[in-house]
Amino acid sequence: MKNTFFYVIFLLSFLFFLANMNEAAVPCSTVDEKAAACVGFATGKSPKPTPACCTGLQELAKTVKTVDDKKAICKCLKAAGGSLGVKDQFLSKIPGACNIKVGFPVSTSVNCDA
Repeated sequence: MKNTFFYVIFLLSFLFFLANMNEAAVPCSTVDEKAAACVGFATGKSPKPTPACCTGLQELAKTVKTVDDKKAICKCLKAAGGSLGVKDQFLSKIPGACNIKVGFPVSTSVNCDA
């Protein structure tokens, strides 16, 4: 009986762990990798987003499963963009140029928790 109890507790704990693992937010390393090709355009050094930029962001958009994923991606992009000199007038054009729907205004001053 005692062994059955511990087995049930272990099984429930494992299932809880798996459920939370599937809901984990997208890590910044993934965001950085997928968005790296966009830096040239977002800083005004390239005339348009590269195909690699659009492909990377489209792949990133496909990973979004929850609101927390979207918030995590937003925070990663905002943190990286601030240190790279990203300019709003270029950043705001990327979703349209790459045919990506983000559902909120793209800006360096966006509130990622809203």
